Amino acid sequence: MPPMTRALALLALLAAAAFAALGPLPAHASDDARPAKEIFGSLDAPSRHSLPAAIGSYARGCVAGAVPLAIDGPNHQAMRLSRNRNWGHPALIAYLEELAANAPSAGWPGLLVGDISQPRGGPMLTGHASHQIGLDADIWLRPMPGRRLTRAEREEMSSWVVVRADRNDVDPALWSPAHTALIGLSARDTRVARIFVNPAIKRALCREAGADRAWLSKVRPWWGHDAHFHVRLACPEGADFCRDQPPPPQGDGCGAELDWWFSEEARAPAKTPAQPKPQITLADLPEQCRDVVQDSVAERN
Repeated sequence: MPPMTRALALLALLAAAAFAALGPLPAHASDDARPAKEIFGSLDAPSRHSLPAAIGSYARGCVAGAVPLAIDGPNHQAMRLSRNRNWGHPALIAYLEELAANAPSAGWPGLLVGDISQPRGGPMLTGHASHQIGLDADIWLRPMPGRRLTRAEREEMSSWVVVRADRNDVDPALWSPAHTALIGLSARDTRVARIFVNPAIKRALCREAGADRAWLSKVRPWWGHDAHFHVRLACPEGADFCRDQPPPPQGDGCGAELDWWFSEEARAPAKTPAQPKPQITLADLPEQCRDVVQDSVAERN
C-alpha cells in the first residue's frame, strides 16, 4: 500500500473512532428543521475538531475535516471562488493535485477546477445534488491559460461547451485529442469510481479511445456535463461512514447503453412532478453530520 494511502486509511480509522466517542448533540441542533442546504450553505469553514471523514452517500451526506484545494497551484487554478466550494476530503485534494501535475503529459497545460464541496459538504443552496461528501469535483473542459487569472476573471470566464448544438457529437472546433487523453488519465486512476460526461462526449471517447478501453467503463453519460467532466472517487479505505455506489456495469458502455441517450425517450422533456420533493433536513442525513455542524451550533448559542 502506498504511504499516502496508508496515511489516509489510518486517518479514516481514527475518524471513525472519534465519531463513535462523541456524545449526542444538544436537542436544538438535532431538531433543526431548516433545510439542510441552508445550514451547510451558511458554514464558511470546515469542522475544527474532526479528523477527515466522508460521511453518507454522494447525494446525502457531509464531510468532516475537509481541506481546501489551493486557489493556485503549478498546474491548476480554482474557479468561482465566491462560492467557497473548493473544499474536499484530503484523498480527493491529493488526487486533484496529482492529476494536475500529470496533466501536461496528456497534452493538457493545467486544470481549471470548478465546484468540489462546501467546507463541511452537505446539500448546497444552488446547483448540485451530489458533491456532498468531499469526493466529487468538476474539472473544466477548457485548458488552463498560461497566466494567473484574476479573481474577477474566475467569476466571469466561462468554460467551453464542447458539445455540438444538436447534442449528437462533440464540436470539432473545440474538442481535441488532449480532451480524450486527460479524461483517460483521470479515469485510469484506481481511486476513481466514476466520471460523468455528456453523452456526446462519451460517444467521442468511445470513438477515440483506441485499444486501451478498460477505463471507459468508469465514464458514464449523464445530462449536462457539456463544459466540464465530473470526477467521483470511491470511498477511501477505512471510511466506515462512507457509502459507495455499486460498480459500473462491465464493458466499455459504448453500445446500446450509449445509444439510448440519443433516443427520443432520453431527450423528452422531464415531467414536472405533481408535488415538489420535500426539503432534506439535518435529520435526513447520517447522524454523524450533526456532529460535523456542532462547532457552529455551539458558537451561535
